[in-house]
Amino acid sequence: MDLMILLVRRRGELVSRADIIDKLWGKDVFVDVETGVHTAARKIRQALGDSTDAPMFLETVPGKGYRFIAPVEVVASTPAVTAPAVAAPALPVSSVQSRGMAALLVAVLLAGAAATWAWLGSGTGQSHVTIAVLPFANLTGDADRQYLADGIAEETIASLGQVDPDHLSVIGRTSTMAYKDTRKSLTAIGDELNVDYLVESSLRTEGSRMRVTAKLIRVRDQVQVWSASYDREPTSMLGLQRELSTAIAEQIRIRLSPERLNALTRRQTQNADAYDLYLRGLNFANQRTPPTTRRAIEYFGRATAVDPDYALAWSGLSMAYAASPINGDAPPLEVWPLARETAERAVRADPNLAESQFAMGYVNWAFEWKWPAAEAAFRRAVALDPLYALAQQGLGHYLSQIGRNGEALLVMRRARQLDPLYAMTHAMSSQVVFQARDFSAAIEHARQAIVVDPEFWIGHMVSGQAHALLGNTDRALVDLTTAARLSGGNSKAMSQRGYVLAKAGRAREAREVLDAFVAVSRERYVPPYAMALVNAGLGDREAVFEWLERAYSARDVHLMYLTVDAKWDAYRSDPRFTALVERCGFNAATSRTAR
Repeated sequence: MDLMILLVRRRGELVSRADIIDKLWGKDVFVDVETGVHTAARKIRQALGDSTDAPMFLETVPGKGYRFIAPVEVVASTPAVTAPAVAAPALPVSSVQSRGMAALLVAVLLAGAAATWAWLGSGTGQSHVTIAVLPFANLTGDADRQYLADGIAEETIASLGQVDPDHLSVIGRTSTMAYKDTRKSLTAIGDELNVDYLVESSLRTEGSRMRVTAKLIRVRDQVQVWSASYDREPTSMLGLQRELSTAIAEQIRIRLSPERLNALTRRQTQNADAYDLYLRGLNFANQRTPPTTRRAIEYFGRATAVDPDYALAWSGLSMAYAASPINGDAPPLEVWPLARETAERAVRADPNLAESQFAMGYVNWAFEWKWPAAEAAFRRAVALDPLYALAQQGLGHYLSQIGRNGEALLVMRRARQLDPLYAMTHAMSSQVVFQARDFSAAIEHARQAIVVDPEFWIGHMVSGQAHALLGNTDRALVDLTTAARLSGGNSKAMSQRGYVLAKAGRAREAREVLDAFVAVSRERYVPPYAMALVNAGLGDREAVFEWLERAYSARDVHLMYLTVDAKWDAYRSDPRFTALVERCGFNAATSRTAR
């Protein structure tokens, strides 16, 4: 509220973050920009129904601060405002012009309270509830049990998401994992995640048994609504997340239909050993490095050997293979058949599992370039689990690739709502708006990714590519150098750095990047697309097309960026470029969309 007053009083002016911190908290108080200023600005937007992509009220000035942009008329008197019985009406732009500042602020308060009134009604009258499952505290004294604590938490999140998506939203795993071992209060966490309830749980050893204790806490008043303990043998933790989910749903009076209950039962294996192996694979897969991906493949593979009908393990195995050309420069021709086979096994095991459909969609998109089939699978995944943030992210990125930027922005916004502290979603949001040629917005999304995870190399990479096309060469090179270091020398970060060096006239340094690629290629696969991109910066057209042809032969997954990346604009009129895009089938997907 204090921020709203400050912004409206200085309407039309840039209010810097430093000014906001000084006015609201004072000079002697340390305030984290994201959890303080950014959270307050987000709440103002929510209350006003405003958008960061097309703001009508609050404009973000990247790297500087905020500006209140709607016209405001200051009047002498203020009409009384009566609180509505259920929800406040929407506040249109025109109403700002006809009300005084005090009336506007009261309206903002009412609008901000509307969501609370909607679910605080009597009996079962909630319209929608949002919940976050915090990381399970591992109190066993055994660090090797951490995978079990994290895995049960993640599967509880997934199971809760299946309960009643129309009335219950669940914050994604990556956002809640940001609070692992945190000292923040539950009030602060609930405020930052903008949720109604928090689930706080622990895993401990009781003799020879494992005990999981869970508490359901209402954020608005910190009341513990419910708590329960579950005792299991270490080898029989299977199904616990389903029990937790149904118990939590009952406590917040969310209807769990028989169909949903059956879906929860089908989601997991009935084999305890396979379940344990799956959780171990999930733990390594979430770390997203080449070594941990190899461990994930090992454990997912062992889980499918124990239970050949385990769809979740098959889909996890498929995605571990499929993501490796992006995350670790794995040779596409080697992992493509493996990703395809395991995705097919996942769909055969359970075609109604969102993860199975997403895995199949990813293979169709990245490897086989069957983009209409990819879209169908992505949409099927979203329909099966509307709270599956990864499927929303994949669909949004795909829509951006075929030029449907308006739809892509909406889908990516939904992905960020589902998993607001997931650095990858912010980074992919940056990529999507970059492909829509909004480079300033791309920098803002990249900045958010870096704030969430300063060590996340893709955040630095998308920041660098956006700064480069805005002419901020020095900043771009800093970002891309950081990305290359954090990624362990991933070709994407290095090739973009080489491209920027070449465009800046530093040809010798750009050629050093090419020499480094040649040296590395003697030991492992280097995507030919990376060589083509650096040569594009150097303006060596013959070398560009030589390497692009090699990329086509290698089924280089990075070729999908040819149709949308502004760095290739200088080559679009060349018949060889057009012919290559046609052979890949990308134009067909885009033109089909246009029709």
